[in-house]
Amino acid sequence: TKQAYYAAISFVDAQIGRVVDALDRLGLRENTIIVFWSDHGYSLGTHGLWMKQNLFEDAARVPMIFAGPGIKAGMPSPRIVEFVDVYPTLADLAGLKAPANLAGASLRPLLVKPDAAWNRPAFTQVERGGFPGRSVRTPRWRYTEWDEGKQGRELYDHETDPEELKNLANDPAYAATVADLSANLRVAAKGTFPTDGVTPEIKSEGALWPPNLTNP
Repeated sequence: TKQAYYAAISFVDAQIGRVVDALDRLGLRENTIIVFWSDHGYSLGTHGLWMKQNLFEDAARVPMIFAGPGIKAGMPSPRIVEFVDVYPTLADLAGLKAPANLAGASLRPLLVKPDAAWNRPAFTQVERGGFPGRSVRTPRWRYTEWDEGKQGRELYDHETDPEELKNLANDPAYAATVADLSANLRVAAKGTFPTDGVTPEIKSEGALWPPNLTNP
């Protein structure tokens, strides 16, 4: 229920406060980078859906908060970022050299100037109904393909439809936008494949194949 969801949020908020209080008590606050984010959003009945495992905004979007030395408080950024940006950001803030082949980018420019120029979309993928769904989010658009479009496409204009209620994917007026965003999805998906281009067989048990993050 929504009551249980809000209770969980309040509980987590209290635990974060305990961690921050401990950092202050131990004198570690000025030498610690804190990152708060969630692994997914949460649908609370919108579009007739509950929980996660969908590609609408409320399930794909999450909070992401950085705090620490040199990071000004209370400066929200309107830019779109991804989970893959967390590691290169932490490496940058800590003065470490990150591997050159990481998919993400350091968010330091946005931590210094929240409205700095930024032209990186965000990609989300889920498995639903036995086939993959992939979505790309730009400042204006969310575009989604189910099974590479064979099971359907969705296009939402966040300037006029932030609740994603009107699917424009089949409107001829937006054909060029669909083609451009579809191409972006394919480029992004290809970048997660092994270098030989062959997708490993998915095992029914055990770990799935991971992307190559550390050994170019």
